[in-house]
Amino acid sequence: MNKKVLHTPDGVRDLFETECEQKQLLEEKVHRAIASFGYRDIETPTFEFFDVFGKEVGTIPSTELYKFFDRDGHTLVLRPDFTPSIARAAARYLLPSKKAVRLCYAGSTFVNHTSYRGRLKESTQIGAELIADASAEADAEMIAMVITSLKEAGLKDFQVSIGNVRFYNALVQMAHLDEDDSEELKTLILNKNSFGVRKLLESANTECQGTVREGLAALPSLFGGPQILETAASYAHSCPDALDALGRLKEVLGILEEYGLSDFVSVDLGMMSNYMYYTGILFRAYTYGSGEAVVKGGRYDSLLRHFGADAPAVGFVIVLDQLMNALSRQHLLPENREEVYQICCRKEKRREGIRRAGELRAQGMRVSLTICENEEAMREAAAVISDSRTVRLERIE
Repeated sequence: MNKKVLHTPDGVRDLFETECEQKQLLEEKVHRAIASFGYRDIETPTFEFFDVFGKEVGTIPSTELYKFFDRDGHTLVLRPDFTPSIARAAARYLLPSKKAVRLCYAGSTFVNHTSYRGRLKESTQIGAELIADASAEADAEMIAMVITSLKEAGLKDFQVSIGNVRFYNALVQMAHLDEDDSEELKTLILNKNSFGVRKLLESANTECQGTVREGLAALPSLFGGPQILETAASYAHSCPDALDALGRLKEVLGILEEYGLSDFVSVDLGMMSNYMYYTGILFRAYTYGSGEAVVKGGRYDSLLRHFGADAPAVGFVIVLDQLMNALSRQHLLPENREEVYQICCRKEKRREGIRRAGELRAQGMRVSLTICENEEAMREAAAVISDSRTVRLERIE
C-alpha cells in the first residue's frame, strides 16, 4: 500500500534543530531588551471573537482572516494582529487601575494572504505596547526600544523611518477629498507613485488647490533627515492640524537625540499603513536582506474605545521571521554556544552512564546519553557530532 506523504500547507513551515534554536535564542535576546525598559509579559488567546478584529476596529480585511465557528455558533478567528487583542485585555483588566501600562508579548499571528508572494501565513511576532500615555516621551521610548532590540539581536545596519498619519489626514481634510479618492491617494503615496498622485489630484477635486495640493503631491518625496519637516511645513502653513503633527515629530526627534539614537532615525511623511486604527506617529525599521519591514508600529489613541476604555496607546511589533531572514543574509544569526555533553557507554556500564548523566544535568548541563551494544556502536555514536553546537564527548569504557 502506498503511503501518502504529508506536507505543510502553503504559508507555514517546520523549524527544527539549528534553525529552531537560533530562533529561540533570537527571541530571548529581543525579549530581554524589551523587558529592560520595564515591560511585563501578557498572553492573549490564539483565537478570539470575530468582533475583536472586525472592520470597525480597522485591522486586516475580513477576507484575510482564518474564520471558524464554536459549538454555540459564534464566529471565531485566529489572531491576525496582536494589538487589538492587547487593547481588549487592557481595557478589561488593567485600566483604569494604573496610570500607564507597559506590556510585552510574543507568539504567532495568522493571516490568509490573498496574494501569497512568498510571505508566511503564520509568523512569529514579539512586541510591546505602552497604554495610557499620550506623551511624545512615550513615542520616543517605543522607538528607542526598537533600536535597542535590533542592536541586541545583532543588527548593525538598519534605519527606523518615522512619520505621522495626522499630517496626511489633515491635508486630505483640507483638500475635501472623498473616501474613495483618499484611499486611492494613500495607495499611490505608499507606492511612491508621484505621477499617479498628481494625476489623481488634477482630476479628483477642484477645491484641492494651492499649497495643500502641492503638499499632497510632494508626499512621496518627503523623506530624509529632520530638515524634511521644514519643507513639509511650507506646504501646511494654512493647516494647523498638519503643523501640529509636524511639531510632534520634531519633539520626538529631539528626545531621540537625547537618547543618542538620532543616527538610526529618518523621517518619511509618505509612510502609510493598511491598519486604520493608527492615529498619530508611525514607524518602521528596515535593513537589507529582508523584503519587508522588520518592525512596524505607531500610535493608536482611539482603539481602546472599541473595548470600553478611552485611553491613548502606542506600540510596535518585531516580525521575527523577517528579522531572521535579514540576519541570515547578513551572516549575523546568533549561535548557540551552550556546551552539550554526549556520553557513550557500553550496555554493561549503563548504570554508571545514567549516574554520570544525572550529575551533569543537575549542574545545568545538556546531556545526551547513548547506550551501545558493542565497541563498533560506540565508535559510530562518538562520530555523530552536531555542527551547530559545541559537544564534549565522554566515553565510559
